[in-house]
Amino acid sequence: MAMTPEQLADAMFELVKEYQGKKKFKAMDLTKSMIEKFGEAECDKNLCKQAIRTLMDSGRCVYTYFGGSFIEVPHKEGAANE
Repeated sequence: MAMTPEQLADAMFELVKEYQGKKKFKAMDLTKSMIEKFGEAECDKNLCKQAIRTLMDSGRCVYTYFGGSFIEVPHKEGAANE
């Protein structure tokens, strides 16, 4: 049975969170990682795009730009009020 975008978004979030501060992921990097992890029968590029949109819309991840677009967990600035 194919994965839902929400299940795939959870897996992507865990991967991004695990490598936070060590590696930055582009959208295609995440897509390739998920297809490698779950196989093409479980997820494809279209499902990965939906999962990334789910992550962005929920606010769990954000796009950052440093010479290219990367997907990261939002982090607090040092001067941010809590």
